Amino acid sequence: MSATEITLTEEQTAQRDVFIDRLLQSTAGVFDIFTVYIGDKLGFYRQLANGDWLTSTGLAQHTGAQERYVREWLEQQTVTGILEVEDATAAANARRYRLPAGHAEVLVERDSLNYLAPLAQLAVGAVHPISSLLEAFQHGGGVPYADYGADFREGQAAINRSTFLQEVGHSWFPAIPDIHARLRQAQPPAKVADIGMGAGWSSIGLVQAYPNVLVDGYDLDEPSVEMARQNARDAGLNGRLNFHVRDATDADLAGQYDLVTLFEAIHDMSDPVAALRTARRMLNEDGAVIIVDERVGNEFTATGNDVEWMMYGWSVLHCLPAGMAEQPSVGTGTVMRTSTLELYAQEAGFSEVEVLPIDNFFFRVYQLKV
Repeated sequence: MSATEITLTEEQTAQRDVFIDRLLQSTAGVFDIFTVYIGDKLGFYRQLANGDWLTSTGLAQHTGAQERYVREWLEQQTVTGILEVEDATAAANARRYRLPAGHAEVLVERDSLNYLAPLAQLAVGAVHPISSLLEAFQHGGGVPYADYGADFREGQAAINRSTFLQEVGHSWFPAIPDIHARLRQAQPPAKVADIGMGAGWSSIGLVQAYPNVLVDGYDLDEPSVEMARQNARDAGLNGRLNFHVRDATDADLAGQYDLVTLFEAIHDMSDPVAALRTARRMLNEDGAVIIVDERVGNEFTATGNDVEWMMYGWSVLHCLPAGMAEQPSVGTGTVMRTSTLELYAQEAGFSEVEVLPIDNFFFRVYQLKV
């Protein structure tokens, strides 16, 4: 049927027009993401957040960028509503721009829980291996985590940093009385294994909150482990943190830990049951396992919950294909519902999965009981 033969009802025409508007707005969002990436990576926002009005020449000089590109970026950022211009009628080279204070918190204040600039870096990383992703969709298999490159690795670390530093040890674990008490105990110091710790911010957050805790972080991605080691050095925590490029299934680790944690890791694993068996085996007699994963709905619905639009996006582009790269794979994906984790935990030998009363927009916290 050709386009000229399509006859829509009034209701269908309205549906079409809403969808057209949605795609146009989505395209605007894509341009926002990629131009925010440019502004973040090249330091434009940090300069503009100082409160001074800057011309394109001034911003180019401060950042070592090319003025003509900077000018185009400044104009685009103003038109899209991210920057402010002092006098839009001034000559192009004379116009002065600044970043509003409310936007600055979101784009440059890395310690703020509202800091979202890393989302742009994550999105850039997520589409980096798009040709390989299409190949996986057509022929099976997956896309190895390493293929997503530094942008995905660094973006994921940066977007979780403030939450893990500010909430893990200061509000999440204090809300779990038995674990909180053990982590505070001085002798013997509590030992924690943080499996799949990435850049190490979850481990660092625990050690900063609990002065006696000793943490071993385990990850198979060598660049992530090196990043974690550097973050620990920067925080002055080398003596109480050790990060390993090592498979945590090693029999030598059995029975050593009071607590095993997996932050945003289980849904990415090709064999999550084996990982949970490993976590169970690593515990000492009184140990506990804590899982932090995405706060998705308990079941599939046509609209999803308030975060599933994002979680399905990450799943299609990254988490599912990365989890499918190693075969055989259960193919969990980002949208791991509580019932799915319960099945994995039961198969791994745990008796119960408790959803803890910890409120977070993106994450759900579970305790697995032996």
